[in-house]
Amino acid sequence: QVQLVESGGGSVQSGGSLRLSCAASGSTYSPYCMGWFRQAPGKEREGVAAISSGGRTNYADSVPGRFTISRDNTNDTLWLQMNSLKPDDTAMYYCAAATGLAWWAPVLLPATYKYWGQGTQVTVSS
Repeated sequence: QVQLVESGGGSVQSGGSLRLSCAASGSTYSPYCMGWFRQAPGKEREGVAAISSGGRTNYADSVPGRFTISRDNTNDTLWLQMNSLKPDDTAMYYCAAATGLAWWAPVLLPATYKYWGQGTQVTVSS
């Protein structure tokens, strides 16, 4: 079992940057695949980025080159650096954790993940 707490959300203007953090506690963090997801009002939750326990990363097609996911296994922390933010990036952002995944597991699908944080709001104004 792992508990996740997100922070770092806020309101920025278009073109701005934010860095989201996710602090993990509970069970050993490092074996977990970690992901960032977002959900805008009236829309389904969607995957943004994921990082395996070994550091392999995957990104959604909507954020190439703008978002960077990283993790620190020593301090049990996950980050999402978001640059060149657009109004379409406005959403509640969640971090999630999963363990025991097969190599072919769809790491950008919410159903893959068992543990979720409460979310942090990101609002981008034009």
